[in-house]
Amino acid sequence: MAGGGPAAAGRVALLWDDAFAAYDLGHGHPLAPVRVELTMALIRATGLLGPDAVELGPGPFDEAELLRLHRPEFVDTVKRLSADPTARADDQFGLGAGDTPAFPDMHPTSMLICAASKEAARQVWEGESDHAFNPAGGLHHAMPDRAAGFCIYNDPAIAIDWLLEHGAERVAYVDVDVHHGDGVEVAFADDPRVLTISLHESGRFLFPGTGHVTDIGGAGAPGSAANVPLYPGTTGDIWLDAFDAVVEPLLRAFAPDILLTQLGCDTHAADPLAHLSLTVDDDAAIYRRLHQLAHELCEGRWVAFGGGGYQIVEVVPRAWTLAFAEMAGHNAPMDTPMAWQELAYARTGRTPPRSFTDDPARVGVELRAQARTAAAEAVEAVRRLVLPHHGVQAPPLHG
Repeated sequence: MAGGGPAAAGRVALLWDDAFAAYDLGHGHPLAPVRVELTMALIRATGLLGPDAVELGPGPFDEAELLRLHRPEFVDTVKRLSADPTARADDQFGLGAGDTPAFPDMHPTSMLICAASKEAARQVWEGESDHAFNPAGGLHHAMPDRAAGFCIYNDPAIAIDWLLEHGAERVAYVDVDVHHGDGVEVAFADDPRVLTISLHESGRFLFPGTGHVTDIGGAGAPGSAANVPLYPGTTGDIWLDAFDAVVEPLLRAFAPDILLTQLGCDTHAADPLAHLSLTVDDDAAIYRRLHQLAHELCEGRWVAFGGGGYQIVEVVPRAWTLAFAEMAGHNAPMDTPMAWQELAYARTGRTPPRSFTDDPARVGVELRAQARTAAAEAVEAVRRLVLPHHGVQAPPLHG
């Protein structure tokens, strides 16, 4: 697939509430809320909002909807620790010291993020918007009975569940975060109405250690999951080749009613928590592909969530501004606005990038060759193990 993405035919929704900034796991934690606040500031400063690209708040969301996918004893624990984060937490719920510590108001804040992701899905499904983006969402590691990987409640799963309850018959979820989209896969592994696809750094090297090529869905829905584990040093061209070889044919065979995507940008070469080697230019190419597929396969219905990304000034705001620009059918300017640069420096003390583009990532010849071989092997395995479940007998790409 090549060329620019199609312009949005109608309204594009950007879901936001200032209260999202309360999703704060503590000083020095990599999931700093300022990264999403600076994203919103850059989208606004770049002039992407207007009559057909609007900022909206979360819709209603109640505890009964949350409990469809999260266990009562886990939710009760979150509520208790939300009121008193210093209270003792049973380790089984994933809220002790470590990746996902308890923090004040984590229950209402997490509920609000779920509300925004549900509203994004509703906006698109009911035709009020063509596309919708919740940059504070994408908390894809949360499990029914525990928090994990910085994630309390699983908002993408909440959005998918709402769609299924409101008439969607085939929902595709594509996760491009550097970490495996394990929580969403687990939630729907036995549901043939949902296809989850995750391209991520191999669990041999990175949390959560799952997402093997042989993980293709539950016993009730074989082929409902596809996983493409990639090796450290994977560059954008290798990543995009894998996408084209797996995601495009799978989505075409599955023929979804709606496309949901988690746009974690921690695949970037500069991300401090992972080891892939993409650039924001590669991110833009990913967004173009997703946009085109949404229009070609499901009448433009596209819902996106944020996710990971821990270069809070240098990468996250630019990547997700490029995502929203793609959704809105606009090109981002060459340079980031000076007013935004000043704000970013004032908020973080870091010098922000002046350009929306990156220099190519530098990867050693040997590491790059190893990454390409590993990607090719993963792609061949997925095409062999998953595509036949969707009626596609794909010939090998190599050999």
